[in-house]
Amino acid sequence: MAKNDPPAALHDPLDALLGYQLRRASSVMMADLAAALRETGLRPVEASILLVIESSPGCTQSDVGRLLAIKRANMVPLIAGLFKRDLIYRAPVDGRSQALFLSPAGETMARDARKAIDTHEQRFQVLFEDRQVAALLDGLRLIRKHG
Repeated sequence: MAKNDPPAALHDPLDALLGYQLRRASSVMMADLAAALRETGLRPVEASILLVIESSPGCTQSDVGRLLAIKRANMVPLIAGLFKRDLIYRAPVDGRSQALFLSPAGETMARDARKAIDTHEQRFQVLFEDRQVAALLDGLRLIRKHG
């Protein structure tokens, strides 16, 4: 092989790196999730917000942002968009805070999103045994705690 000839096969020097594998796996899963949610008209972040509000009615925008690690500046347009689509409504809590609730349309959308997410999750969970899924989730949670 001459000095400038390409190698027959590329070696991936990053293959054994946890962060690299997590990033690649995340890209695959997020693309699949976006496709699964396409019929609902929701982006993954919007579906996540609806599901949090569904599970904790009366939570505040700040609560949701903290739970999902979404910056305040990014939460404002997300919540405004869901409000404009009549998927959520607000009720005053105190001076500045407002509680968030799903509207009837939001409840339907959250149910549709949950079905799409469950189907998406199942496509990947079948690749593993139940104990492997549990170990993987534990490991990912541990990484998040150290972040």
